[in-house]
Amino acid sequence: MTDDALPELTPLDPAFITTNRIATAIGLLPFVFGAGVLEFAKLLPPGTFLVPMLLVYAFVAFTVPARKYRHWGYDMGMGRLRVVRGYMFYRDTFVPFGRIQHIDVDQGPIDRRYGLAKLTVHTAGNHNSTVTLPGLAHADALAMREAIRAAIRQELL
Repeated sequence: MTDDALPELTPLDPAFITTNRIATAIGLLPFVFGAGVLEFAKLLPPGTFLVPMLLVYAFVAFTVPARKYRHWGYDMGMGRLRVVRGYMFYRDTFVPFGRIQHIDVDQGPIDRRYGLAKLTVHTAGNHNSTVTLPGLAHADALAMREAIRAAIRQELL
């Protein structure tokens, strides 16, 4: 590794795939329900609405979360947090610890069931002032929060 090379990224917790599949499946249910209503109305031949919707539902709920997982990563060190995400629309964000105003660790009911949490870092400024890192093990998110707080305290002294 050269001096200019960036360190290897740490992947999210693999349970992120499962929680994202569940959340996506729940979010798509209204569309499946709507296709069922249109099928029930018998406006077109049977299967015209529901079959394509179920295919889209299966594709989106089972393949998209795994792809999303593969294209997220982070690195924490040297006074900054780096969050990388995306494939087609790639975003590589560096957050210097000195710019951080406060840090949140959040858990929804699905995340709590699988022991995951979301780390949200709020920074000074307007553009990209909130950086979110989902799919962390809860203990890792808490440890990262404390490490960032300790680094900020050290900078202030």
